[in-house]
Amino acid sequence: MVFRMSNFIVYSKVNDSGQEIYRFTLSGRDCVPAISIENNYKDTAIDCFLAMKTGRKSKGIEGAEVKDGVLTIDCAPFSIESNYILHVGEETYTAKDVTEVKTLWADEFEGIKEEEVNYRLYRPSAKGARPLILFLHGGGEAGTDNWRQLVGCYGPTALAEAYPDCYIMAPQARGLGITPDMKEMLKHQTFANGGALDSRTTGWNREYLASIMDIIRKMVKEGLVEPKRIYVTGFSMGGAGTLRALSVGPDLFAAAVCICPSMTPETYQILCGLTHTKIWVACSYLDHSYYRHKYIVDGIMKLRDEGNRDAKLTIYPPEDLAKYDIGTIEDMPLEAKAGWNHICWVPTYHNEYGIMSWMMDQSR
Repeated sequence: MVFRMSNFIVYSKVNDSGQEIYRFTLSGRDCVPAISIENNYKDTAIDCFLAMKTGRKSKGIEGAEVKDGVLTIDCAPFSIESNYILHVGEETYTAKDVTEVKTLWADEFEGIKEEEVNYRLYRPSAKGARPLILFLHGGGEAGTDNWRQLVGCYGPTALAEAYPDCYIMAPQARGLGITPDMKEMLKHQTFANGGALDSRTTGWNREYLASIMDIIRKMVKEGLVEPKRIYVTGFSMGGAGTLRALSVGPDLFAAAVCICPSMTPETYQILCGLTHTKIWVACSYLDHSYYRHKYIVDGIMKLRDEGNRDAKLTIYPPEDLAKYDIGTIEDMPLEAKAGWNHICWVPTYHNEYGIMSWMMDQSR
């Protein structure tokens, strides 16, 4: 009879590719048995490529030790969405055997529902009024579970780790997010019909953003948040949401970092009107919305022509993206590479070109 232990704990962190497992613990051990892991990668061309590059496919286990009856197994980080199989001696463990998942930084966020707004809030331990960063996620993290916006993509947990003295507010947009049908529709989207998916009941619409800003204003009134140091950032759908937030609450934000924003007639007009706003827009040289750059560049150049020297633009070239293993598969089909390049929030939140440092230096 094979003895199975009751506590199988997974330790994860939100890395560049999303939520990844980096450690397991098992209770009731007095020695280190033979350990191996398989299927520790997702069945996608990109993750299989990265798994080969990092050695995950060939080994994956980086070390193990027993202390006070607990076996700790360290591994090369891999997606929590993988169908992994962990072999420990004669035993095997999979995701269905997990008794608890602990996620660095994400577990520090409090889940809150305030009227119709679902959000997660990281509270700094420092006393007195502190800065606040409002983070707006992309379409893939929309929903109602109030967790996906933290772990779906590299974003709010990275901000909490980089700026632990600040409040990090991560609301969740309503709606189902980007479904397969929507992905197909987006392939044929043009600038002229770019607002077709906008709705008063889904996404980062103005009414919902106004409710979020009411919560922030209440935090200011309560003395929790420094009124001159409130920032907003987001990517893709959340980049468009960042532009709308600057329109809905023009008196609220000291600066904004807007990443690969969805460009529609509405968001383009908002961008063109930010003549007194401190904003830095970042995008990749190639993106799945092929027309995106034309309107971003036109909007930023218009602002600068009108005297806004705090309107900044970064377009990441291939070599910048390659630093973060983005777009590095040779001979990849154009459509697939454009989709991969879209995740340029990774270099941005890693503070490439000092973009995030610039934002945090600003005051209203």
